[in-house]
Amino acid sequence: MTNKKFTVSGMTCAACQANVTKTVARLEGTESVDVNLLTGRMVVVFDETKLTAEQIKESVNAIGYHAEDEAVKDSKSKMQWDSHRQTEEKNSENMKWRLIFSITLLIPLMYIAMGGMLGLPLPSFFKGEENALISAFTQFLITIPVLILNKKFFISGFKALTKRVPNMDSLVALGSSASVLYGIFAIYRMMQAVKTGDMHLLHRYAHSLYFESGAMILTLVSVGKFLETRSKAKTSETLEKLVALAPKRANILRNGKEISVATEEIAVGDVVIIRPGESVPVDGEVISGSGYVDQSAITGESIPVSKKQGDTVISATINKSGSFTFKASKVGDDTTLSQIIRMVDEAGSSKAPIARLADKISGVFVPVVMGIAVITLIAWLVAGKGFEFALNCAVSVLVISCPCALGLATPVAIMAGTGKAAELGILVKSATSLETLHSINTVVLDKTGTVTNGEPSVTDIIPFKVSENKLLTLAGSLESKSEHPLGKAVISKAKERNLKLLAVDDFESVSGRGVKGTVDGCVILGGNEKYIEENGIYFDKADVVKNLASSGKTPLIFAKGNELLGIIAVADTIKETSIKAVSDFSKMGIDTVLLTGDNSLSAQAIGKEAGIQNVISDVMPADKEREIRKLQEQGKKTAMIGDGINDAPALTRADVGIAIGKGTDIAIESADVVLMKSSLGDAVTAIKLSRSVMKNIKMNLFWAFFYNALGIPLAAGVFYPVFGILLSPMIGSLAMSLSSLCVVLNALRLRKFKADNIETNEKTEIVEKGEIDMVKVLKVEGMMCQHCKAHVQKALEGVDGVKAVEVDLEAKTATVELLNDVDYDVLKKAVTDAGYEVVE
Repeated sequence: MTNKKFTVSGMTCAACQANVTKTVARLEGTESVDVNLLTGRMVVVFDETKLTAEQIKESVNAIGYHAEDEAVKDSKSKMQWDSHRQTEEKNSENMKWRLIFSITLLIPLMYIAMGGMLGLPLPSFFKGEENALISAFTQFLITIPVLILNKKFFISGFKALTKRVPNMDSLVALGSSASVLYGIFAIYRMMQAVKTGDMHLLHRYAHSLYFESGAMILTLVSVGKFLETRSKAKTSETLEKLVALAPKRANILRNGKEISVATEEIAVGDVVIIRPGESVPVDGEVISGSGYVDQSAITGESIPVSKKQGDTVISATINKSGSFTFKASKVGDDTTLSQIIRMVDEAGSSKAPIARLADKISGVFVPVVMGIAVITLIAWLVAGKGFEFALNCAVSVLVISCPCALGLATPVAIMAGTGKAAELGILVKSATSLETLHSINTVVLDKTGTVTNGEPSVTDIIPFKVSENKLLTLAGSLESKSEHPLGKAVISKAKERNLKLLAVDDFESVSGRGVKGTVDGCVILGGNEKYIEENGIYFDKADVVKNLASSGKTPLIFAKGNELLGIIAVADTIKETSIKAVSDFSKMGIDTVLLTGDNSLSAQAIGKEAGIQNVISDVMPADKEREIRKLQEQGKKTAMIGDGINDAPALTRADVGIAIGKGTDIAIESADVVLMKSSLGDAVTAIKLSRSVMKNIKMNLFWAFFYNALGIPLAAGVFYPVFGILLSPMIGSLAMSLSSLCVVLNALRLRKFKADNIETNEKTEIVEKGEIDMVKVLKVEGMMCQHCKAHVQKALEGVDGVKAVEVDLEAKTATVELLNDVDYDVLKKAVTDAGYEVVE
């Protein structure tokens, strides 16, 4: 099967979308077809042995639309987006001028047609029965250019009508044509009246021309389409901002020389130079230097992240301070930014299951409306109300029933929702995933790297007869010769306390037991209880070891000679965000399950700390998928959150797979949603956003259905005999345009969605990294030279709690690295006292 994307132009409503879908679906060899009205994109899965892309395009073109292959994406996504935006802006500009000219012509037309009835002054050659023909013919002449300006409605509408797949343009074209043709008929009747001297007949048709209605229908529909286009453009602003993040040029080293190249020309392996204030053009690994990088646009972290040799840098992030070079590892379409843009674009263009309801209705809606219009015309003629009255009602039915709002109800909400998710650091790969999220009632969590940090760290230091630092110094020194992850945790803790590690001689390691070596002239041992006893050391702290082990921790026992030094407990600690996320899931009525291959003791301890009631441990990687299936068989709607290769089958099996951003590529590829900040709190946000999107869609569909349910009977004159209420075609076209605009504006409210847990996520992320100091950046005005720079630096370095200061004279910024949280006003006062102004 081949999956191919096409661009379809000419679609204006849900009926168009349904017509294109049905036409392509009927072709032999078509497996599936997904048409998006908002983006004009069609994705077709078909059998190449039975069907070709050319045949698909021909079938679409034959019913009045234009299909072409979607441009093949290369590594120049920014250039493509710019080209796409230019085309959209050009179309919008053409629509704007067409609208301006239509309104300019409509004003005098309305004045001539209705000015006399409203008591407005008219030129003498338009007044009186004797000038009725002059007035009528002038209205006709003004109407012609309005028809020409809006010819697209007639071309598209009548072409669709002849192919027996009527759409919104068909309704507008029929309504407007009926009004204009009746006006022409009225002119001939007026000529006949002048010839026979029948002034009553002349007066009757002089006030039943309907030219202004025909022109007004076209103009008001164009107003609605223009406003709708402008509003819809806002739904892709997030994507546009993402594209704009990538720098156009970058400095790289080639053949020992620094040169400036376009970002698209950077190749894998190139060494890129990054200075303060510059954006990172592609993904890579730092090879020299250091800096603090603002990753907020990609991961949502509010504080700049420290980057040094060996760290990964992400495209479209901004270096706030310091300088470094990095080797490019992912370029073009492979960069994180390009992947995000592609995911957001495809998710916004895909179709949610709920959209099928609107599609099915729209497919039969237009023919039914045309039938109602014909019935309305005949019914009023039979009732003896006259042709003008009957035509007025029939045209009103045609115009007010355009199903624009119905077709826009779902896609604009989906696009706004996926765009907002990307802004929050949550990548949703499809509209189906976004819709499914709202119905999740069970969240299954992997333990290591998802609920926990994924790396062992020291949790307890219990010294016997020595200080904590002494114990940590000796233990860290001994473990410095070990490659074991638990030993690295001890070393990391010693370094965190700035303890100086000692040299180790005669080191030996016993697999599964412990390590041994000579430190500072003494034999030091470290390992489990069995290893300590094997070396003839009396051990009477079994209860302490048992208590630590029951909490899911691994106790490391250290001894000097025959004397116990103490116990250091190591564990994979839980993320603070995980505890809050589990609590939030519970408040939302969602059950949580911990699914891990870890031992029962450790799993139960983590589950208890996180507040997870249902813990499934000792599960082999291949069996995780089976556990998800069991939950689904119990009627649970599941979301699986994981980060490892072993989670991939379970992520695929779950109703929605959610991957941690720091996880493996396989996990991310298998998932439907990716959490860029690697925080479980964002999974809560994703479900809340999904619920808001679904609520918005249902609201849009309700009002679209309600509008048509109320509008059609009103336009047909059902209420006229009892209440005397009658809708003119002009009011009908205005109501139709406003209904579409209201649906779009309602969907755009999703852009104001706020996640309750964003602040918590950011704070916790800083704590988890451990190595990141607090950084504050001040915008300083008044610095003119190197002396000014030195004054500002000296003033800030004199503030208690400041670790380091870097002043950029050109950028007028001072980046302050803090040992503890120093109030912003204290820093500002220090700069102000030195004679300079802090503006930000």
